[in-house]
Amino acid sequence: MPISIPYVVEQTGRGERGYDIFSRLLKDRIIFVGEAIDDVVA
Repeated sequence: MPISIPYVVEQTGRGERGYDIFSRLLKDRIIFVGEAIDDVVA
């Protein structure tokens, strides 16, 4: 079964724009790794 990715809607002066949650976080330079950071992941 595929996992659905949540979407968010951003409201600006130019209208609305939809993003998947990971793209929106990346826009603010926030990254989700999903596991502990160790030497292999780093």
